[in-house]
Amino acid sequence: MYTRRTVIKALAGLPILGVFGFEVLKNIDFTKNKKNRALKELGLENLDAPVFNKSSLGNNNDLLRIGIIGFGSRAQELSNALGFMHPDDTKGKEKNNTLSEWLDQENLYVSLIGICDVFDLHAENGLATANNAVRPGGDNGVKSVVKRYRRYQDMLDDKDIDAVIIATPDHHHARITIDAIKAGKHVYCEKSIAHSEDELMEVYNVVKNSKMVYQLGHQITQNVVFQQAKEIIRKGILGKITLVETTTNRNSAEGAWIRHLDRNGNPKPGDEKSIDWTQWLGSRPYAPFSIDRYYNWTKWFDYDLGLIGQLFTHEFDAVNQLLRIGIPNAVVSSGGIYYWKDNREIPDVLNCVFEYPNHDLTLTYSATLANSRSRGRVFMGNDASMELGASLNITVDNDSVRYKKMIKEGVIDISAPMISIQPGSGKIDAVTSATAKYYASRGLSTTTVNGRRVNVTHRHIREWIDCIRNGGIPSCNIERAFEEGVTCLMAHKSYIEKRRVTWDPIKKSIV
Repeated sequence: MYTRRTVIKALAGLPILGVFGFEVLKNIDFTKNKKNRALKELGLENLDAPVFNKSSLGNNNDLLRIGIIGFGSRAQELSNALGFMHPDDTKGKEKNNTLSEWLDQENLYVSLIGICDVFDLHAENGLATANNAVRPGGDNGVKSVVKRYRRYQDMLDDKDIDAVIIATPDHHHARITIDAIKAGKHVYCEKSIAHSEDELMEVYNVVKNSKMVYQLGHQITQNVVFQQAKEIIRKGILGKITLVETTTNRNSAEGAWIRHLDRNGNPKPGDEKSIDWTQWLGSRPYAPFSIDRYYNWTKWFDYDLGLIGQLFTHEFDAVNQLLRIGIPNAVVSSGGIYYWKDNREIPDVLNCVFEYPNHDLTLTYSATLANSRSRGRVFMGNDASMELGASLNITVDNDSVRYKKMIKEGVIDISAPMISIQPGSGKIDAVTSATAKYYASRGLSTTTVNGRRVNVTHRHIREWIDCIRNGGIPSCNIERAFEEGVTCLMAHKSYIEKRRVTWDPIKKSIV
């Protein structure tokens, strides 16, 4: 090991480099001292990554039997998080030497015994996934028969199934959730929760009046960096937060929900013989079958709320889980179809303003599907701003009263982040240093727990299962889901009707 003394001695024979080396070491010590002083004054000296203990999930005698309704690409990811993977994917990961990370995932002691999809190909993929013996924890010795259901109602009638995961297109979420809860099944449902006010109120009332555990499919709360952001806000590091800006920028056909063609420009598989189109439409108005509509359903308001339902939902969940702002008093939305001049109804540019006078706060959402510049998710207080994604950066405001003395003394450099928590490290990386600004992703894929990478969807499903087995309330429970549902429907109504809308908390309706 080289000590500071030996390094300086080694540099002594080179006059210019020796002086430079000495100054480098001095600067390292000086920066470290400033960092320690700043952290101590802020009360953040112990802000390391939270340690998550293994859950008391039980054993094979406490097996939870699960069915998945809707087995597209998101369901594959949810299956992986449960501990099941398609054989082709396990072979691919083994070939790329990445399988071990998934195999190290915690065994949730669940059995995937039901697959329901209106598309035969998707159902076959689900069956192959559920029957694959390669899984975290190895073969648990439980041999379950996996059934394919053509109607979700038949799955709900099956007494062998304890819980369901709903990963269908959004227009089915509310109806299937209501029927599943009434059938005595616990529910994990992908966002968004509902497509109309009537649906939302019915979901809310049915779940509230049941003993079933409901979890909405947002997973940012499981990210270690998110937990640290929560502590930073609790300690008031940012000062009074009055403005939160959330954004989405994407610039590809895939990102604009044009997904019915393969890499060669040919239509993806599926026809009226292999897809039960009547079931897929559900309660929606009749439309002739088309591969475009089947794969790209997000483009039409009959099936989704577009940018609001698909992307803003994640932003709202992140902000609401941190600040608990709930339903806004008023919302104004504007935008249009400015780039993707196809048959879509949803806007490709959107701006929404959510007013919270009771919290002295405004939340904004701005999105474009024709530019990929990352603009982040920013919480702005009168003392500092926090950009939060997979990483976290806090930059002090030049006119902060709280930090005025520390700025003057050079302890805080306002030209660089005061605090930077890098993805994967789980620790504060630098204070008053020239750390490059991270334009972080949303923090919705992986996090680092106890020194190893963990899938956040796995942690979110694990939380749901823990609550089923041991009691408790999951983070994305029906109250958080209801707040999100109302907020999204307000933004949608404002866009469609081209007016400002408000929430009546007495009548529980959008005005």
